[in-house]
Amino acid sequence: MIHPNIAHGFFGRKGGISGAQFTSLNTGQGSHDEPENVFENRRRVAETLGTIEPHLISNYQIHSAEVIIVDGPWTGERSKADGLVTKTPGIALSALGADCGPVLFYEPEAGVVAACHAGWGGALKGITTSTILTMESLGAQRSKIVAVLGPCISQENYEVGHDFRDTFVAENEAYDRFFKLGPEKTDNSGISPERRPHFDLKRFILSRLRDVGVTQIDALPDCTYGLPDEYFSYRYNTHQGVSGYGRNISAIMLKE
Repeated sequence: MIHPNIAHGFFGRKGGISGAQFTSLNTGQGSHDEPENVFENRRRVAETLGTIEPHLISNYQIHSAEVIIVDGPWTGERSKADGLVTKTPGIALSALGADCGPVLFYEPEAGVVAACHAGWGGALKGITTSTILTMESLGAQRSKIVAVLGPCISQENYEVGHDFRDTFVAENEAYDRFFKLGPEKTDNSGISPERRPHFDLKRFILSRLRDVGVTQIDALPDCTYGLPDEYFSYRYNTHQGVSGYGRNISAIMLKE
């Protein structure tokens, strides 16, 4: 997504000031990191994009299909939603995650940008579609929207339960194609081997975009779980017995 009228970035965990499990560019305002560290990290991200920290907008993310139109900095508490859309230059919209999929959008002719946080719940509920519809309400044309999926967890590292797969298949039988069985594992008795499903979040998000007519789509290949030195990963920390985790930030802004 290279265009002279926008600034954007998919930021990992390097380049900040936080320590311990939050090392170092933790931008999660809901994490248990020191607030002054999070503010400075966010200030650095905003500066990289060409704006100031109050203009770097982040939702209180709730794994929903809710989208907010933004025309200026928050004046109170963060809105509870998972998508942000704007036509206002100098306002950087962001999606935070630590395995979930961040998607950035741009429609160059209408001058509309958007960001959404697509975890499995939001992706299944239709957060990408809601974001596109909100962009259209500001004049964007779907055929001209460019969408890029940032780093998120890969299928190889996303083991889930059979009930998880059942939830998707109950929604649409065709969604079974986004699952494959992993290697055999023994249960707690050490006797019965089991193969658990692995979910392809990346491919599911990209499919949701294609299904509603977005054709200009790209995706970064990086897996947040598989590159723990480069990205924050909730699942990786959990498997390592580490309490708490930082948030990666992906952001996009119309230049002033």
